Amino acid sequence: MTPLEHYPVVDLGPIMKGMAIGGLGIFHVFLAQFAIGGGMLLCYLQWLHMRGRCRLARRFIDDYFKVLVLVSFVLGAVTGVAMWFTSIQVSPRTIGVMVREFHWVWATEWSFFCLEVVAGYLFFRFGPRLPDASRLQLLGLYSFASWMSLFWINGILSWQLTPGGWIESRDVWQGFFNPGFLPSLLFRTICSAAIASLAACVLINLVPGFTRRERESLVAICGRPLVLMLAMPLVGAWYFGSMPADSRGWVTGGSVPMTMFLTMAVGASALIGLYAIFGILRKQLYVNAATAGLLLSLAFVATAGGEFVREGVRKPFTIREYLYSNSVARDGIAELRQRGVTADDPYPLRDEAAYPSEQLVLGGKVFRAQCSVCHTLGGVNSVIELTGSWSLEQKRLNIAQLQQTKPFMPPFAGTPEELEALVQLIGWIDAGRPDAWEESSDPAVLAEIRRWIDEAGTRPGHASLAAATGDRRR
Repeated sequence: MTPLEHYPVVDLGPIMKGMAIGGLGIFHVFLAQFAIGGGMLLCYLQWLHMRGRCRLARRFIDDYFKVLVLVSFVLGAVTGVAMWFTSIQVSPRTIGVMVREFHWVWATEWSFFCLEVVAGYLFFRFGPRLPDASRLQLLGLYSFASWMSLFWINGILSWQLTPGGWIESRDVWQGFFNPGFLPSLLFRTICSAAIASLAACVLINLVPGFTRRERESLVAICGRPLVLMLAMPLVGAWYFGSMPADSRGWVTGGSVPMTMFLTMAVGASALIGLYAIFGILRKQLYVNAATAGLLLSLAFVATAGGEFVREGVRKPFTIREYLYSNSVARDGIAELRQRGVTADDPYPLRDEAAYPSEQLVLGGKVFRAQCSVCHTLGGVNSVIELTGSWSLEQKRLNIAQLQQTKPFMPPFAGTPEELEALVQLIGWIDAGRPDAWEESSDPAVLAEIRRWIDEAGTRPGHASLAAATGDRRR
C-alpha cells in the first residue's frame, strides 16, 4: 500500500466536508432503518389479520406501504446514492479500500437491495388485489431482503472501527465478522423496529376514515415493537464494549462534542423508551399526531447523535489501524516525512495565482492533502480559528507533534519544509492575505521542526500516550 494516493479534490468552501457526508448519512440511515423496520411491522400486521386478530390491518398496510415506498424507495435511494457519491469525492481512498476488500460482499448487498425494490414495487402495484397468503409471502420477501441488505452493509461499516483479525490476515470474513458486527447489527435492528413503529403511529393519525376507537386499537398494536427498546441498553453496552479502549475514551470525556452527542442519543432514546413502555404499552394511552410526531423527531435526534458518535470514535482513522482520516496510510508516515506529502501531487491549487509565494502554494497543497477533509481555511472548523491563540513557535511545535497535541488527529506526514509552509499559510490567511509575504527558510527553524517531528514518532496519539504512560510507570 502506497503512503498516499492523490485524487482530484472537491472544494466545498466554508462547509466542512464531514458535515456534508454526515448530514446526508444521518438522513439516509434514518430512512433506511424506517424501511427495514417497516417491512417487519407490515409482516406482523398481515399475520395478525390472517388470524383474525386485527381486522383493520389489511387496510392500514396498504396505506402504510404507500408511504414506505414513497419515502424509503425514493428519498432513501436518492440520499444513499448522494451519500456514497459525496464520500467518494471527500475520501476516495477509503471508499476504494472498502470496495477492493469487500467487492463481493457489496455486490451481495446490492443484490438484496434490488430484490427489496422489486418485492416492494410488486406489493405496491398488486398487493391490494392479492389474497392474504400471497400478500404475506411478498411482504416477507420484502422484509427479508431489506434486513439482509442491512446485514451485509453492517459488516462493512463495523469493520471500519473494529477490523479484528483482518489487520494481520487481510481475510475478508475475519474483517466482515468483526468484534462489532453482531452488537451493531442487533442495535440497528432494534432502532429500525422502533422508528417504523413510531412512523406508523404518525400515519395512523393522518389516514382518514378511522374512528377514534379504531385508531386506539391500531396504535396499541403498532406500538408493540417498541418493547424491543428494553434490550437497547444491554445491546448498546455490548456495542460500546466492543470498541477499542481509546475510542470509548472519546465519548466518555476525551472529546466534548462526542460526549455531548452520545448524551443526546441516549437521552432521546430513553425518553422514547419510557413513554413507549409506560404510556403506550402499559397504560394504553392514545397517541395523537402531535405526540407521535414528537416521538419520531426524538428518534431522528437519537439517530443523528448515534451516527455522529459512530463516525467520530474511529478518529484518527477512517479504517482502524490501517488508514488515517486524511487518507494517509499508517505505515507510510515515515516515508512521507522523508520525501514529502506533496511530492507526487499533480493538481494545481484553486486560485493558485493569488498566492504571493511558492512557499504558500506548497502550504496550500499540504493543507489539501492532510487537513482539508476535516478542516477549512475560513469556514466551519477553520484551522485559522483553531490556531488563532497559538504563537508562531506553538504552531510549529503543535503541528509537528499533532497526534500528541490532539490525540484524535493523525501524525503530521511531511517534511519540515512542508510543515513550515503550512504554518506560513495559516499566518498569511490570518493576516488578511496580504499581497506580499516573506518566505521562511531558516535552517535552524527547520532543524528544530525536524527534532520535534522525530520526538513525536509515527504512532497514533493513543499509542504514543500508552507508551509514555508505560515508561513512566516503569
